[in-house]
Amino acid sequence: MKKLIILLLSAIPLLSFGQKIFTEDVNNFWNAYDKIVLEKDSLKQLDLIKNLYINKGTSGLEGIMRARRYSAEEYVYAINHYPKFWQSVRNNTLKSKEISKELVGGIEKLKEIYPNLKPVNIYFEIGILRTPGTAIDGMAVIGSEVALTNKSVITSEFDNVYPYLRTFFDTNPIKDVVFLNVHEYVHTQQNLPVDNLLSYVIYEGVAEFVAVKALEISSPNPQIEFGKNNAEKIKLRFEEEMFYINNRGKWLWSNDSNEFGMRDLGYYVGYQMCENFYEQAENKKGAIKTMIELDYTNDSEIDDFVKKSNYFLKSLDELYQNFEAKRPTVIGIKQFENNSKNVSPNIKEITVEFSEPLNGRSTGVDFGDLGQDAFPKNDVTKRFWSEDRKSWTISVDLEPNKKYQILISNNFRTENGTPLKAFLIEFETGN
Repeated sequence: MKKLIILLLSAIPLLSFGQKIFTEDVNNFWNAYDKIVLEKDSLKQLDLIKNLYINKGTSGLEGIMRARRYSAEEYVYAINHYPKFWQSVRNNTLKSKEISKELVGGIEKLKEIYPNLKPVNIYFEIGILRTPGTAIDGMAVIGSEVALTNKSVITSEFDNVYPYLRTFFDTNPIKDVVFLNVHEYVHTQQNLPVDNLLSYVIYEGVAEFVAVKALEISSPNPQIEFGKNNAEKIKLRFEEEMFYINNRGKWLWSNDSNEFGMRDLGYYVGYQMCENFYEQAENKKGAIKTMIELDYTNDSEIDDFVKKSNYFLKSLDELYQNFEAKRPTVIGIKQFENNSKNVSPNIKEITVEFSEPLNGRSTGVDFGDLGQDAFPKNDVTKRFWSEDRKSWTISVDLEPNKKYQILISNNFRTENGTPLKAFLIEFETGN
């Protein structure tokens, strides 16, 4: 996509700091929209969204489309199926130019508490309802069709596709867009988190807390107040679950259900850790700098931050050992002993037995170190649970005189989500 320099805001002092704010993609979207709604041919509609919006887009549009996997086809679908929504949100999104001036003030305040702030460009975009904002490739990107909304925006056409947006729009997000932008701007200054839940919640908590301190206001996001009102229950649950595999959606960036009835509570967990860390620090600006510049790949650095945050009731090592002690295990294989050297090639099933009942739904098998060639042929339609869910059977078609491996992965889990300890089945067949 072409990178268009659209809005220089030369009268605004922060331009000496080196950033630019881009709003032209919003105008391009509405130009494409007006032509698409008059066009009945679906192929021509696709050409219009591509030629008038996507192909003319800035780096910000390219970034948000990649981050949220938006496509031309999805834009056309949304335009055709949500006409009331688009008309109700249009005027708000066109306020992006005047809002830009407010954003500059927020960034100036951020620089006051974090003098090392590096300039990044800000982009107003029209997405397809999956984010109010994101940081990607050193850009702060605002999803205007979500972020610049209020109570008057119509959502009746969504059915159950975006169940959380009605509640979100009722909070009048447009009044909090400066806070959103500062939050995303902080992300552009941070190192990327590693792929575990603790890193992710710290990463989000830093951006949330720093935005609060910079703007000297409370977070507009309900997770923070809700978290403080339910602090101990949330802490205990997070301590139990922070090492889970594939459990991120319960805590971040998702509508996955949880017992609290509040999405994205990982923001609160990270926020509270940051608040604790900040309060114990003698050098407050130094604390802000430390949090923003955390190296998530450095275990000792993260461990030091966690200890000083004094959030958890036990050390990370103790919490991990408690987690390991609670995990279900594979206790045996019904047809033979693991690591056997003379298994009959006539066996047609392998039954894995567990230490406790699992949920009877989640499964996962993979190759071992020997790769695909050592994984037995099997019929994926012939895999089944025992009635008590304490064993699981996979069909196999074995060859004589061959070494086999089957990795029983930690995607198996209990009803409450505790993952199984991964287990490698390894054996050799005889003649």
